[in-house]
Amino acid sequence: MALSATAREVFSEKFNTVLEDDSASRCLEGFKKGLPPVLAVLDNKSRYVGMVSRRSILRTHLDLSRTKVKSLMSTAPEIGLGDSLSRTAYLMIHSGLRQLPVIEKGKIVGFITDEAVIQAVVNAEWGGNPVEHVMTRAPHTMEANRSLGAVMSLMREFGISHVPIMDKGRLVGIISIQDILKSVYFPPKRMGNQDVAGEQVDHLALAAKAIMSAPVITVDPKKNLRDCEELMHNHEISCLCVIDGERLVGVVTKLDFLEPISQMETTERRLTIQFSLKDIDISPIQQEFMMAEFDSFVRRFQEAFQLGVLFVYMKSHRGTSLRGTPMVHCRLQFRTTRGSFFVASEGWGVEPTFKIALDRLERRLLRSKELLAYNPRFARDYLRKIGLPQEEH
Repeated sequence: MALSATAREVFSEKFNTVLEDDSASRCLEGFKKGLPPVLAVLDNKSRYVGMVSRRSILRTHLDLSRTKVKSLMSTAPEIGLGDSLSRTAYLMIHSGLRQLPVIEKGKIVGFITDEAVIQAVVNAEWGGNPVEHVMTRAPHTMEANRSLGAVMSLMREFGISHVPIMDKGRLVGIISIQDILKSVYFPPKRMGNQDVAGEQVDHLALAAKAIMSAPVITVDPKKNLRDCEELMHNHEISCLCVIDGERLVGVVTKLDFLEPISQMETTERRLTIQFSLKDIDISPIQQEFMMAEFDSFVRRFQEAFQLGVLFVYMKSHRGTSLRGTPMVHCRLQFRTTRGSFFVASEGWGVEPTFKIALDRLERRLLRSKELLAYNPRFARDYLRKIGLPQEEH
């Protein structure tokens, strides 16, 4: 089965449901092994109105026992049985949802998951590519003695679902959303005399090493995508750590698979940009400035990357300003068919902070093996960028 397959061939007809007026704590009972990690939300007339995912449970700060399901419900793009896998991957990425409802004649008939899409596509020729082509480089990590609360804050801050755990520079474990659900929302079982009624455990104060999964399943950067997906499936995990020697060089998640799949049907060769803003307003003048900078970036890198999306995440630090100019955090994620690249910056004001981040991204690209393998001239561009003299010919 390959990219020519449609949702009809890979969607799951088995799924659990929950009522929109139920207590949100009921959702925890519905995430059962062997079923899509998502629940269909129904109204009091058994009509589909939305969905709740495991990820939404992690991200909420609400008390689940006092919260209605509809408060956590997401409205997802709907997939038709004849929709392509490339379109499905595209909708997953742009909606931020990894499971989408499959609708036929106005009724929900199942869900299609990211894993189902990936499994189908890696069985084609594309699955022979090395994992280093799609992995996320220089991933965010956490030290083993840091708290679980710090891990969750990192996940929320950067929108990531897995955090490698390090001890003195050595990879010792990994924490996923599933690990956090088990530790925070599902109470641990206690045996014998240790079972104390009403005992309260401050889970967020636990050290990361107390809940991490270990040992970690790792792969070499040259491992092909088909084998990597098979490892994920066999071990029932959604992330692999990529190790070169003993050094952590990247992670590969299902999102890293989905991005190139989503671009496989794109006929126009282009780079695009998407913005995500939090606690910050962008004026038309500021947006025009950023688009002009991006257009200049595209002119320099369009030929090399051809297809890709620059995700721009910006937020202001509340209460922090300099003569009325807010402190801004800017994170760039450049996902392309040649790999994914991440940079961040902080500064005063939208335009300067964005420009600094884009400049850092350009430097990162110019010294990357992906570009140097494509055209050695990028090495000269990098030397010029950092102000070193060029060799005369």
